[in-house]
Amino acid sequence: MAARVSAETRGPAVSAETRGWPPAARLVWLHLRSRRVPAALAALLACGVTLWAGLHFHWFSSGGAAVEVPMLLEACAAAIIAVTAHSPFGEPERAAGRWLPFLRLGLVLALCGAAIGLIAAGAAAGYDPKAGVYLADGILPVARNVSGFTAVGLLFALFTGGLLAWIGPLAYQAICQYALIAGYTEPLTWASRPPADRGGWIAALAAFAIGLAAFTVRGPRTRPSGE
Repeated sequence: MAARVSAETRGPAVSAETRGWPPAARLVWLHLRSRRVPAALAALLACGVTLWAGLHFHWFSSGGAAVEVPMLLEACAAAIIAVTAHSPFGEPERAAGRWLPFLRLGLVLALCGAAIGLIAAGAAAGYDPKAGVYLADGILPVARNVSGFTAVGLLFALFTGGLLAWIGPLAYQAICQYALIAGYTEPLTWASRPPADRGGWIAALAAFAIGLAAFTVRGPRTRPSGE
């Protein structure tokens, strides 16, 4: 009986990989693991590699595909980020995690930065001015589109949960693809606008600010036992 009481008073067991870590570092690492961030980074890397391969092998070096394919990859990156909103612990984590909003905020910002950086790296690796191979419109639209599409995914997560949040960015990029083909000039279809279009930037950044704030405070839709 005494041994049992002693075991219970020691607190929860600490895994071997985080034993000796500061509590803050352990909390961040467990949050990253629970959101499958290593797999998400690998998927974002695949987006960058796909862009490099497309430029290097001239899959979409001219025509409408030069804009449409990178837009699709940006939406895929945003969909990957949105899926990491899913919590496997459901309501218990939300009730007990006072640092959870800060972890949500930091994770989204870090993954957005990683997505933009990896796509930009893929574009830089495939850049060949002598052969006329380069990313149409440059890197600035990548930051705008990834941010805006991620906002759509975060807003979807509030109502659908993290596992279905990928639908939002991919559906919205389809709308932007149609706007690009039809020649629409609405700022809300920011991904179809030129790099220096002020309305497109304002719409994308406003959506990102609203989506990030709402997701940080409220978090994704959850059920008591997860999804």
